[in-house]
Amino acid sequence: MAVQHIADPDTYLEQTQSLATVDHPRFLQQLALLNQEAARLTSDQLWRLRYSNAWEAMYENDYPKSEALFQDIIRHAGNRALADKASATLLSQLMLTRHYPEAFELADRLAARLPKVADAEVRRSMLLNLSQSLALAGQIDLAVQYARVALTEAASGKSSCYSAASLVAGLSLGHRLKLDSPELQQAIQACTAAKVPVFSTDLQLTVVDLYRLAGQPHKALALLDRIAPSVEADGYAANKLEALVLRAQALAAIGDDDAARKAAQAVVAMQKTGDWPRDAYEVLYRIEKKQGHTAAALDYYEKYVALDKAYLDDVNVRTVAYETVQQHVLLQKLETESLSRQNALLRMRQTLDAKTAETNRLYLALLLMALVSAALWMFRLKRSQLRFKKLSHLDGLTAIFNRQHFMSEVERTLRLLERRAGTACLVFIDLDHFKHINDTYGHAVGDDVLRQVVVASKQHLRPVDLFGRLGGEEFGILLVECTRTQSMVIADRIRLAIEETRVEDDGVVVGVSASAGLSFTDACGHDLQCLCKEADAALYRAKRGGRNRVVAGAEYGCPVEA
Repeated sequence: MAVQHIADPDTYLEQTQSLATVDHPRFLQQLALLNQEAARLTSDQLWRLRYSNAWEAMYENDYPKSEALFQDIIRHAGNRALADKASATLLSQLMLTRHYPEAFELADRLAARLPKVADAEVRRSMLLNLSQSLALAGQIDLAVQYARVALTEAASGKSSCYSAASLVAGLSLGHRLKLDSPELQQAIQACTAAKVPVFSTDLQLTVVDLYRLAGQPHKALALLDRIAPSVEADGYAANKLEALVLRAQALAAIGDDDAARKAAQAVVAMQKTGDWPRDAYEVLYRIEKKQGHTAAALDYYEKYVALDKAYLDDVNVRTVAYETVQQHVLLQKLETESLSRQNALLRMRQTLDAKTAETNRLYLALLLMALVSAALWMFRLKRSQLRFKKLSHLDGLTAIFNRQHFMSEVERTLRLLERRAGTACLVFIDLDHFKHINDTYGHAVGDDVLRQVVVASKQHLRPVDLFGRLGGEEFGILLVECTRTQSMVIADRIRLAIEETRVEDDGVVVGVSASAGLSFTDACGHDLQCLCKEADAALYRAKRGGRNRVVAGAEYGCPVEA
């Protein structure tokens, strides 16, 4: 067979990269030919080929290889536009691999570089990756603003598709997207017209999820069936996982438990960690619980809670990383300003050497003012750092302890109580049918309900008691120095307060009830694991007993597993 040669490498390189998300199999064929012809390429063409190789490594989840290639391009290519493009793509990868401090530091550099970028494609890539990283940091307004700028500057075709899809992603992360949102329809039309299958499929999956959240599982399943060939043809693992999870959730909603279980188990078989397995475990837990398979239900529930905790922890890590980088940037700015002032003072000193002692006193006064100012700035910086440390212990939505800090404080308090023979009661509270509220009224209303539940519960707690969010709609309370009777009374008061909690949404009043399970140190001792098991078992009995009730644990000790 004759060896194929590339007549115009520059055009061929540009065409190859344009196929990456449009026709990935053809992209791979042309990339292989380019690598075969590498010896005939110029230095600049080789750097552009290296970018395509880095992109493909990232697409295949070979992140160490792709990061090394991107960093090599940024540092040594000598092509400013290509280095900017590689930096923007690397930003996206750093967020995917949870290297948040490095990602946000790079984002700050790209934001500063953005006004100097003239190349339209590179500028769009920077805008969209900045939008994505800021959305994951919880800065939704900034993320949406960057995406809208990209959409305004986009021409027709793929650039319009990418920009519109990025805007939809930011709105979705901020729970601001609805089925009739014009941004969603604009993105679907743009990506369909541009024939970008991966993005078109991802947008259709967003519509499926909105159908599910709106309580229309049959429409969700019908759309999933229509786009199934596209999901399979694209070969994009993330879309495959999301489609399976959405199918499992919709099938469970219509009562087809066997098919829902099969879809959820397929997700878990493909991937053990992340958001999709978490949602799959939730489906499996609810199916097994519904069918009365207690042991299986508890097993799936534990896996769901672990992944939900990991998700909430990751959200906190992203937020803290973003704020820490902002503080680092502020510190660098302060140091630069301080250095500028010092240089100004040195120049002044050279000019004023011949001045009198009065001028020297003025110079010392100015220097003292600069030092005091720097000290004040450092004090403010330290105070901000302490505030961010405190925030890292709190749940971002309800402002009470997050799971990790709550468990740590409970264990510390139990050790203190054990030394002085004190008593305590551990309370696990779970909101009844909370998923129905999210699915019916949306996550914004669900978040309002969670905040109001916390406010209502706090009114019946003392300063010495500990209160934390364990994940999702589950909360934990440690009542210190309380007898069994007192604890039952307090827990029931909290249950009644939650039952009386109301949130209004467009004229509709949304209410919620709660079930509670209690365990006591006089029965379980001061061992946290034992208390948690007993409280969880009591909570499960409260759920099985009809919900909206308080159930106490054993009176004579924790059950011991054989």
